[in-house]
Amino acid sequence: MIRVEGHFGELIQGRLGPRGPVALISLPCPALAVEARPSPLADPHGLLPPARSRALLAALDLSDPGPFTLSASMPRGGGAGASTAALVALARLAGSGHPPEALARACVAVEGASDPLMFAAPERLLWASRRATVLDRLPPLPRLAVIGGFFGPNRRTDPADEDFPDIADLVEPWRQAAAAGDLAGLAALASTSARRTLDRRGPASDPTEAIARATGALGHVIAHTGSARGLLFPEGSIPPSALLALAGAGFRRIVSFAVGGCAQ
Repeated sequence: MIRVEGHFGELIQGRLGPRGPVALISLPCPALAVEARPSPLADPHGLLPPARSRALLAALDLSDPGPFTLSASMPRGGGAGASTAALVALARLAGSGHPPEALARACVAVEGASDPLMFAAPERLLWASRRATVLDRLPPLPRLAVIGGFFGPNRRTDPADEDFPDIADLVEPWRQAAAAGDLAGLAALASTSARRTLDRRGPASDPTEAIARATGALGHVIAHTGSARGLLFPEGSIPPSALLALAGAGFRRIVSFAVGGCAQ
């Protein structure tokens, strides 16, 4: 069985300047994953259309692994990486020993965009998702806890969609805050990125920031395309009120997890 962990939106995402590439820093999520396994009867659960599976295997010069099943613990269009994770899981099931850069290029070749889930520490990359390019390598995150769920309609990524706000001014402050272990500073930058995207792309009624304030979170994070939304806390400090507030606001599939620090 192959397991590929997803992500939970992005810590920051947007354009690097008015004409720059769409870039992001992903928030990895060990609680959500796609699993692939051989099966007597192929049943990929709609995650990978057959033509896309064949295109990926051809791009990587891999043989068909035979019938297989895919299962995902995140919704498609949720902004949690189901599509990329499914492609990476298939490649590994077929015996891929390709470096992550090659896997990423193949994913972009068949889908037009890719999350950096094939890398060991995606949160340490400034990633050009439409180009399969590492734009920069970043310091590790301090340990942080996340609780969140999926709010509003799911929305699949359109590779041609580049209507994102400029985040060029957030990258260097992010680097400095990560290097200093400044969790509050990083959460504030993630909140700024989320706010800019919601101001530009909606929905205007998104309750995540208000819930973050009401529960004492350091900040919040969203899927800049998709329905994932989360609250950021120091490890071990998620209050019971956070779960109640998210459930009361209509968040679905609520999960909590920790990332960063010695877990990287």
